[in-house]
Amino acid sequence: MGDKTKPIANPLVVLREEFDDWAILFNPDTADAVGINPVGVAVWKLIDGHHNPEEITAKIKKHFSEVPDSIIEDIKTFVKNLEERGLIGYELKSSDK
Repeated sequence: MGDKTKPIANPLVVLREEFDDWAILFNPDTADAVGINPVGVAVWKLIDGHHNPEEITAKIKKHFSEVPDSIIEDIKTFVKNLEERGLIGYELKSSDK
């Protein structure tokens, strides 16, 4: 079975980085677009199938100053929202089909 704790970005989703470190995620299959702030961009870049939310949180805490105590819950909510929109998922092994 695949790892259901380490999200991976949908390979079709395009990250378009804009000025002042904000970005847009665009899914060409659904025409869904989401604007994300600099922290969201950093989280997106760690959604690679190798990091769980706790590991992502630790990296965000090292990279940004003044991170709120609620950051782990914020990241989990962000990841869940991205999953619900089909922008991320979880890698499946061939036996998971």
